[in-house]
Amino acid sequence: MAYEWWIGARYAGLARTGRGGRRGDRFVSFVAASSMAGIGLGVAALIIVLSVMNGFQTQVRDRMLSVLPHIELFVPGADHQQVLDHWQDLARAAEGDPEVRGAAPFVAAQGMLARGQGLSGVQVRGIDPAIESKVSDLKGQMESGSLDSLTPGSFNMIVGSQIAQSLGLTVGDTVLLLAPQGSISPAGFAPRMRQFTVSGIFATGYYEYDATLAFVDVQDAARVFRDSGVSGVRLRIADMQRAPEVARQLLGLMPSGVRAMDWTQNNRTWFAAVKTEKRMMFLILALIVAVAAFNLLSSLVMAVKDKQSDIAILRTLGATPAEIARIFLVQGALIGVVGTAAGVLFGTLAAYNIDVIVPWIERLFGVHFLPQQIYFISELPSNPQVGDIVTIGVTSLVLSLLATLYPSWRASRLQPAQVLRHD
Repeated sequence: MAYEWWIGARYAGLARTGRGGRRGDRFVSFVAASSMAGIGLGVAALIIVLSVMNGFQTQVRDRMLSVLPHIELFVPGADHQQVLDHWQDLARAAEGDPEVRGAAPFVAAQGMLARGQGLSGVQVRGIDPAIESKVSDLKGQMESGSLDSLTPGSFNMIVGSQIAQSLGLTVGDTVLLLAPQGSISPAGFAPRMRQFTVSGIFATGYYEYDATLAFVDVQDAARVFRDSGVSGVRLRIADMQRAPEVARQLLGLMPSGVRAMDWTQNNRTWFAAVKTEKRMMFLILALIVAVAAFNLLSSLVMAVKDKQSDIAILRTLGATPAEIARIFLVQGALIGVVGTAAGVLFGTLAAYNIDVIVPWIERLFGVHFLPQQIYFISELPSNPQVGDIVTIGVTSLVLSLLATLYPSWRASRLQPAQVLRHD
């Protein structure tokens, strides 16, 4: 091993002075250890936080798409019954794209559910239960009742678990659905109303949908919402990430007047907010690594100050300024590499086991970190991504190496005669 590496490792507290020797100077070793710890904690914090944010985004997206389609084709202002009579024509045209895997008709509108003194605004989706499984996983989200209970003319309804809880509904109860349109009479405006029977309750785990979505048969929805809402075809594609691209391609296959909306457009604000939040969290938490890098710089400056006599002796023995600079470059690089490696290891292990660690902390302190009404989900998810881990590791190493440049240059500029004169 070149002597610069051995001395640099010794100053970093990672090499012994010899058989039975102790690790370098205790003060320098302690400062080096604290610098490693600071870098490791910063790297681990970045990995854990970004993994949790990735998991949050993935889990909420998957829960959204468990009841919603990847793409919706609809005709604004068209008569619902006319669209339903010809929805198969739109489906066949859409299936001309190889990405399309399934199609089913729908009617979508907003309404109000009333039971006793309770009221709840809902988004009503009219579906065909026989083929709904081609475009969503609603059947697998049922807590009670059956999706097959939605038959034409039955006026049955399947509601989200949060709607059922807020209105006190169980399977077999009746609820009044108020449509936004109505009729004008001498007595005033009278909304259109229809009594439905609750035939099922579903739970996606995504609070907003469980608290606002209700499903009825597509023909029943067309009758109730004659003058409001939209109707068309729901599609599921092979790769949900390509939904915007596929939606644009489908417009070229559709008759004029047909519009396409993919799942990213339906939830654009939420996903944009999460993306911005993730970027800002990376910048904010990267400051922790930057502070650790400044700590490394100061520790190296102190090491240079403490080791002036050693530097002067090495210079008198023939060491060049470049070799002296390499000693402290090696010291700083080793501290950065060891700290980064420890942080990556600890952060990755914690990120992959967050589902065990967080519940244990919650039980220990009697707290609950994620109220479902606020965060949409009740469990802390984690989805570590290799790209994020590599980016964090490289950023930490670059900052650590930059922090070694000034102390190394300063050490190389020391003059032996001046140092030994005052020693």
